Amino acid sequence: MSDKDIKKEQEHEELQENTASAETEENLNQADETEKTATEAPEDSTVAELAEMKDKYIRLMAEFENFRRRTAKERIDLIKTANEDLMSNLLPVLDDMERAQQSMEETKDVDALLQGLELVFHKLKLTLNQKGLQLMDLKPGDDFDADFHEAVTQIPAPSEDLRGKIVDVLEKGYMLNEKVVRFAKVVIGA
Repeated sequence: MSDKDIKKEQEHEELQENTASAETEENLNQADETEKTATEAPEDSTVAELAEMKDKYIRLMAEFENFRRRTAKERIDLIKTANEDLMSNLLPVLDDMERAQQSMEETKDVDALLQGLELVFHKLKLTLNQKGLQLMDLKPGDDFDADFHEAVTQIPAPSEDLRGKIVDVLEKGYMLNEKVVRFAKVVIGA
């Protein structure tokens, strides 16, 4: 082989090496780009998912805040009008009391006044019972129960069987739908 042929062959080999290294470099660059795209894609999807979750969270918080405000307003309205039904039922009793007061000024018949007053009192008790108010039925000798009674004082028991029991009822107790509204004030024997 001649020097010329050897030189051509060396140039050809160098060209092939350069082409091969260029292809390798290009493959590496493509691999890097693919890797970058692969890592960027999850980051982009994670960012989008995070933004979506933030949006849902903000909407949920706004919805909850609206619910809380609405519930508070309804509660206030309910408290304001809770006694409306009771008051409307007590108005006829109030009217009867006003009529009784007028008749007391005009009439001198005490028996008629007492009967009228008893009728008004009965009507008041009936109205309150219809609304769930119940009188605690207590009498001397009943057991003392701190859940329903308030001991105002203790006195020496008049008899041995009244020790720790109710001796006297000073103020009646009332319950509204099985809940104590006013404790009965009692004297117990010691």
